[in-house]
Amino acid sequence: MSKDGKPRAPGAPASSETAPDGGFVATPPGTGDAQGPLTPAGTSSDQDVAAFIQQMRQMAPTSAAGRGRLVFGMDATMSRQPTWDMALQLQADMFSAVRQVGGLDVQLVYFRGTDECRASRWVSDPAALARLMTSVACQGGYTQIRKVLSHARKESQTRRVNALVYVGDCMEEDVDDLCVRAGELALLGVPVFVFQEGSDRSAEQAFREIARLTKGAWCRFDAGSARQLRELLAAVAVYAAGGRAALEDLSQGAAGTGARALLQQMR
Repeated sequence: MSKDGKPRAPGAPASSETAPDGGFVATPPGTGDAQGPLTPAGTSSDQDVAAFIQQMRQMAPTSAAGRGRLVFGMDATMSRQPTWDMALQLQADMFSAVRQVGGLDVQLVYFRGTDECRASRWVSDPAALARLMTSVACQGGYTQIRKVLSHARKESQTRRVNALVYVGDCMEEDVDDLCVRAGELALLGVPVFVFQEGSDRSAEQAFREIARLTKGAWCRFDAGSARQLRELLAAVAVYAAGGRAALEDLSQGAAGTGARALLQQMR
């Protein structure tokens, strides 16, 4: 049974058609079964954030050579509809933070319905990504996290992906299957940073394991922690783009709270 009250149907290959706006393409068959608002329903805690930052500290900085690449995965099933606008604003702030770094390309991947998962083109302008997100409407369905993980793996096999950020509230798939896909990302050196809204226990267990296997991080957030999430997302983006040096630059500004918190743990 899906979180929208519908019986779980076996995953079907996504269509290969291009989205009406031309900005998204469906994931092709063979990438596994793989858009949604950022609504936190659970309660974030200082311990969660501290653990997230500690895990970030243990990661090796991205090389300054070349541009960083970050896949931004989102659950766009109907349960996320109330906070899609919040998600839109947070991602805009996240990528605006790397504007000065000038070294990050971002790709949005979302899923909705029973078999739809689409990926945007790679963009370097936060405004372009925002325009792509405004073309997405949430639809009822079940999770297709496996498609997001497989898509990130395929992209990294073509050209290195520095990090995968995933935002979601539940998990309705086989956890062992997700772990296999996470392990494939780990072999490619792609950390997964999972931001969970709400307190679904099954989702938490799966999300924590995905983060552990890929040497990424997991953090819970709620509607009251939007500012905190924004700062942490910005820090992840800047870190993916330029490593510690970029984080230090970000920490000097008024919007550098997340970067300063991260750097304090890296001393």
